[in-house]
Amino acid sequence: MRLPRKKNLAKQQHWLVPKGVLQLINAGVWHSYWRDPYHLLLTISWSRFLLVNVLIYGVLNALFALAYLAVGNSIANAQPGSFWDAFFFSVQTLASIGYGAMYPQTVYANAIVTVEAFVGLFGFAAIAGVVFARFSQSTARTIFSRNAVVTPYNGIPTLMFRTANQRGNQIVEAHMRAYLLRNEISLEGQFMRRMYPLRLLRSETPSFALTWTAIHPIDADSPLQGQTAESLVQLKAQIVISLSGIDETVAQAVHARHLYQAQEILWDYRLVDIIHETKCGEHYIDFKHFHDVVPMTITSAQPLDF
Repeated sequence: MRLPRKKNLAKQQHWLVPKGVLQLINAGVWHSYWRDPYHLLLTISWSRFLLVNVLIYGVLNALFALAYLAVGNSIANAQPGSFWDAFFFSVQTLASIGYGAMYPQTVYANAIVTVEAFVGLFGFAAIAGVVFARFSQSTARTIFSRNAVVTPYNGIPTLMFRTANQRGNQIVEAHMRAYLLRNEISLEGQFMRRMYPLRLLRSETPSFALTWTAIHPIDADSPLQGQTAESLVQLKAQIVISLSGIDETVAQAVHARHLYQAQEILWDYRLVDIIHETKCGEHYIDFKHFHDVVPMTITSAQPLDF
């Protein structure tokens, strides 16, 4: 029995996975950001946020200017039929600046002024709340190595990548999780996107201040056991990283997310050492080589963490 198709689904949805990144096509058929404007204003970039507010402000003043022009001679000392005089009169009213040469001189104009003053108070209060919410959002400024590597560690093939805290403070009670995301076909021939957790030797730390090298042994219990660079590409595999903790400066929870494509996982490479020791026995970190990797033919006994 075939279910009736909904009339609003004019186009079929499908997806593409270029370089392992899942992209929904025609996703707007079932969801639209404009249905949740508050979430939209919180998630768009600052440049787009300012552009949206400028456009709304301009359109709103233009609409009220047309309302003032609908009845002639409603604004004293304004040129008859002048859109710009009415527009800037609307700007003064909406922002409660106070009138100079122009002022409302009819009952109709005063009624429009009353409506616009209320819209202005409500609008500025709403925008102020959104701006405050954007500024109060606490985010983790962390950087992840450009590539993950698969390299021997204690005689076992091991997946490694590293992250660093770009702020000069600490992220306390930091937790890191890693997951393998790949395509699979069930015995019944059903396609699915499966996610497997990757066990890290150290998944949490009481204080994340500088760098953190994540280590996942590819042993018999690892979902990566038996995989190769070519097989991961065929499976559209991805390594999803989730990092969370509490920013000691603002005492708020922060989180960061990163994703490694199968092409960004380098086999038989290792991360370049960035921790060095001075002649005085002190250690320092050189972030200039944070993203660098070298083939396993080059060996080193430098530490992985600091």
